[in-house]
Parts: sequence; C-alpha cells; structure tokens
Amino acid sequence: MIKIIAIGKNKDKALKLQEAEYLKRLSAFCKCEVIEVKDESNEHAEREKEMQIIKDKEASRVLEKIKVNDFVVLLDLHGEMFTSESFAQKLDSLMSSQSNIVFVIAGSLGPSTSLVQRANLRWKLSDLTFTHLMTRVLILEQIYRAFMINNNRNYHK
Repeated sequence: MIKIIAIGKNKDKALKLQEAEYLKRLSAFCKCEVIEVKDESNEHAEREKEMQIIKDKEASRVLEKIKVNDFVVLLDLHGEMFTSESFAQKLDSLMSSQSNIVFVIAGSLGPSTSLVQRANLRWKLSDLTFTHLMTRVLILEQIYRAFMINNNRNYHK
C-alpha cells in the first residue's frame, strides 16, 4: 500500500485529472491513495513563532494518519535526491520490505520538526520549487515511472 498524505485540498481541475490518471495507472501495480489533511491559513504568519505553530498544527493532523509501522518518506528540501532509476531501485526495495509506504507533502511553510523526526527517508524532488499541488502529481508520476522501470516497460525512455 502506498499513501500520499498532502496538506491542503486539491482544487485545481487539471491537476485533479492528472492525479486521477496516475492513480488509475498505479492500480495495476499496487494500492495507492491520496489523503488530504486540512491546512492552516498562513497569510499573516510573519514571525517565526507563528509559523512554527502553523507547522505544528498541520504536522499533528498528518501524524494522526500515520501508523507506527508505516515507512515515511518526507518530501523535504534538505532530503536525498534520486535519479529515476535509483528511485525505482529504492521503491522496489521498500515494497519488498515494508507493508505501507507513506509519502508526506508538508504545507507551504515546510515540515515541522516532528515530521522530520518521524520520517524514515527525506526526499528532495528537485532544486526547483514546485507548488504543493504539482508536487502531488510529480510524486505519483515518479512512483508510476519506478514501477514501469522495475517491470521493464517502455514508459521510462
């Protein structure tokens, strides 16, 4: 089982269609679901203390959805970067040793300390910055690509 826990709701129709398409494609390989948790308004979060309170509230909602035995991959600017091939190898290894893999996309202010501490792996998608909604689609696409690589399918080329 693969879960993606994302802070915030996807309201973009085009990205929702992309998300649904990759979830459909992934269904041939594994169970996969996207779980949305409520985000906090942060338009007035200017001080570090206010930002920390927001991050902690969002993290608390995420951590409620994670089980003790889940392997948690946190999307993090300070995480490890992979090529598509090395990510495919990592995912294959995890799929054979873990029953549940949970990818976590923190809110726009970034992950709280509690999320960083809970993570088994921190993954940096790119040096570029993406919206959180686009990140959801990118993760799904990379997971799908990994399955295609691991099953020697043509999609990757």
